[in-house]
Amino acid sequence: MNRDWWQMPCKVPDRVARDKAQARQQQLTKPAGSLGQLEGLAVELAALQGRERPAVEQLWIAIFAGDHGVVAEGVSAFPQAVTGQMLHNFVAGGAAISVLARKLGASLEVIDLGTALPLSELPGVRHLHLGAGTANFADGPAMNVAQALLALQAGRDSLLRAQQAGVELYIGGEMGIGNTTAATALVCWLLDCPVAGLVGPGTGLDSAGVAHKAAVIDAALALHRPALATPFEALRHLGGFEILALVGAYLAAAQQGVPVLVDGFICSVAALAAVRLNPDCRDWLLFAHCGAEPGHRRVLHALDAEPLLQLGLRLGEGSGAALAVPLLQLACSLHNQMATFAEAAVAERPT
Repeated sequence: MNRDWWQMPCKVPDRVARDKAQARQQQLTKPAGSLGQLEGLAVELAALQGRERPAVEQLWIAIFAGDHGVVAEGVSAFPQAVTGQMLHNFVAGGAAISVLARKLGASLEVIDLGTALPLSELPGVRHLHLGAGTANFADGPAMNVAQALLALQAGRDSLLRAQQAGVELYIGGEMGIGNTTAATALVCWLLDCPVAGLVGPGTGLDSAGVAHKAAVIDAALALHRPALATPFEALRHLGGFEILALVGAYLAAAQQGVPVLVDGFICSVAALAAVRLNPDCRDWLLFAHCGAEPGHRRVLHALDAEPLLQLGLRLGEGSGAALAVPLLQLACSLHNQMATFAEAAVAERPT
């Protein structure tokens, strides 16, 4: 495998399928544009899937989990033991994303990239053991080059498994105590913007905790900035195993031609990093929601993204994306099953 595989060309959405889907939308028994964003979704999915009538029934949800050394700086309201405990919860079926995946009939894959506390092998979890979480980026790089490459590859491998299973839509989710700190640090570098206004409570910090978290990020950015010559180096120095895995999955999806529904703040930061590594991957990314974390709206704006939902979510796990799936399914059903004016013998608007 080429070390810089993510720079390989991305697939190009099917223009013919897009045009056919757009023409069909104009023939359906409704005023043009009356279904708003749902019309554009159906047309976009048609282009990404290369067929006039798209479908979103074969779903793959991958949850990437990893711990963060920066938690040692007191940036989280929860202990790192929660990451491993949630892995148990995911495969036992008790987590929010587990419930949503069951309801949607989606394949749910859980990938442990590296937890801070020792974890016994769990049935239903892929254990990759990239390290006992990342290193504390307040002191030095979060990971070495080899770990960063393996994390990217873990995301790519997940996408390839999904593609082999015939997936029509891929969702990446994340779990990792401390990962809003890593994601916010990445946003500040990627968008060259100050920490103030972007840092949020994560799993539930109070105002003093948020201020401390901002100070930790500011100091880390000052420490690492001279070494952050590329998006890859920014990811390696400031990111987390699960964030890099999401980046790898998004890039591979664009290269393989698999539509992606991006979840919340952490996943959107990974999407922004993926676009910086390979701009052509942007075409393959749909965005599920705008969450409660302060930096999320800023990231979506930078990606020129129109989220489907705004429900004040900040859970992660891919849960917001899973909640948005029915909208995509209904957009496809309307597009595929509504009658045309000719089929229904309904008069069209005079031209």
